[in-house]
Amino acid sequence: MTRLNDQVQELLQEYADLISITGGDAFRARAYEKAARAVGGYPEDVAGLDLKGLQQIPGVGKSTAEKVAQYLATGRMEALETLRAKIPAGVREMMAVPSVGPKRALALYRDLDIASVDQLAEAIRADRLSEVAGFGERSGEKILHGIELMRQSGGRTLLDAATDQAEQIVAAITAVPGCTRCTYAGSLRRMRETVGDIDVLATAEDSEPLMTALTELPSVAEVIARGPTKTSVRTTKGLQVDLRVVPEEDWGAALVYFTGSKAHNIKLRTMAVRAGLKLSEYGLFEAVGDAKGKQSAKGEAQGKPAGKGGPKTKDATGDGAGSGEREGRKVVSATEEEVYAALGLPWIAPPLREDRGEVEAALRDELPELVTEADLRGDLHTHTDLTDGLATLEEMIDTAAARGYAYFAVTDHAPDLVMQRMTDEKMLAQREQLRELAGRHKRMRLLHGTELNIGPDGGVDWPAEFLAGFDVCVASVHSHFGADRATQTRRLIRACENPHVHVIGHLTTRRIGRRGPIDVDLDAVFQAAARTGTAIEINSSPQRLDLRDEDALRAKRFGVKFSIDSDAHATGHLAYPRYGIGTAQRAWLTTEDVINTWPWQRLKRFLRKDALR
Repeated sequence: MTRLNDQVQELLQEYADLISITGGDAFRARAYEKAARAVGGYPEDVAGLDLKGLQQIPGVGKSTAEKVAQYLATGRMEALETLRAKIPAGVREMMAVPSVGPKRALALYRDLDIASVDQLAEAIRADRLSEVAGFGERSGEKILHGIELMRQSGGRTLLDAATDQAEQIVAAITAVPGCTRCTYAGSLRRMRETVGDIDVLATAEDSEPLMTALTELPSVAEVIARGPTKTSVRTTKGLQVDLRVVPEEDWGAALVYFTGSKAHNIKLRTMAVRAGLKLSEYGLFEAVGDAKGKQSAKGEAQGKPAGKGGPKTKDATGDGAGSGEREGRKVVSATEEEVYAALGLPWIAPPLREDRGEVEAALRDELPELVTEADLRGDLHTHTDLTDGLATLEEMIDTAAARGYAYFAVTDHAPDLVMQRMTDEKMLAQREQLRELAGRHKRMRLLHGTELNIGPDGGVDWPAEFLAGFDVCVASVHSHFGADRATQTRRLIRACENPHVHVIGHLTTRRIGRRGPIDVDLDAVFQAAARTGTAIEINSSPQRLDLRDEDALRAKRFGVKFSIDSDAHATGHLAYPRYGIGTAQRAWLTTEDVINTWPWQRLKRFLRKDALR
């Protein structure tokens, strides 16, 4: 089953929001926000914790633990339900709209009687928001954009949640006697940042036990359809899962087909047609030499389904060959490598399969040797409980060492992010603490860094003489998201030109489905980063994945170097780079492009920006 931590985190966050929206104590609301993050980031499943165990989670006090314990025992959190009753459900939905939040949602409800997202959109179009204090000239435009973002992400699941669900399902199906292979395919295998549904592929002589195992999983809320070759279910989180069971000998062709993308598959089918072959999920076949067969092959290359110009072998229910269309000898179908080789291609890694030139590169024998998670030698962007992290310095260091890192940077927030209450004295004390811990893990070098705040003019928190004491400085935009394009571009270029800024963190500031990217001339920033020797981060947090893969691919062409970092605020977050690696692979990055795959001495030279100019 899925860990309850995520559910409890959502409930505590909602409770914190409702405290704010109902005029409750702001300190109390922040305490529950921190507890929510603490539970979400806690490595142990809260389902197995009693009241005492819950209170061992950093940031979780007795009152919070009692609420969580009540939910674990009864499925209810009475305090939350009491607050929910005070606020219409539509108002709570408005709180989730980017640029709205709890206080604005309550003001809209109180002053304009707006109680749903649809009513909010109508009010903006009618120019009614100006009647409410605190809503400026551009507020309506920003909120409409937020509504659009929320609706675009509707029905799609973030990469980490989809991966967690898929891995549990694959493990359950794999454990069924008779299952010989099982994996997930589709956009999840290609490491897209969000997933519409999960495609699972398996092989077995008898599919029935596998289908039964899927439908009986505790996480399954509804069986949508069930058959001998395909079963579809919906999980308790609303995610659709399609399980297909194919013969062992068809595994490779099916995996190519159901991994996609559609554009990539069409390119492969076109190559097959030109070679006198037909490619489908059942295999690579010799084309039939008559006009009907040629028309069938042409339809298949265009991605048409069987019976509409495509090949007809077995239909979706496995009932066998269709209406009279003949099929040639099967050439290959057992492995992906065989299918690609029969088309004159090397195997192409799933994250590249987007028809962005990967087939042409394969034909030229120019596919990149993609960076992998195993290539990472360290993490250059992490936080502790000195600022907004949830774990102690020692806990973060120990977890990083267990990942086998050669170096590890602690980069707590700088003072211009006022809510973090950082001071020079606190930062220097942490540096001394790191020095004392230097021998704790002899194979891992500890780096003292900070995450600076890029101001509206491109300045950062500390003067040069203080910044010179850090091993690594990440600089990020944390405010003034609505500044115009020229301002955003200037501030980021100036940050790149600062000799003490080594990495630009989460450059576009986006949060998937919640906040769009800032308006910035990315090409100008990429040029500045390449010119000044400033790395650009691929922030691996599944809520960010910033840069996007498309932008990272473009930045690579400017000669930009990258840092794939966790931006971890808890020990569990240190595993996030698996998602950043997916983004990097989709961007065709290699170890040469990623600075935290480099040995320490090479990285150290890169961090000496002033010496490289």
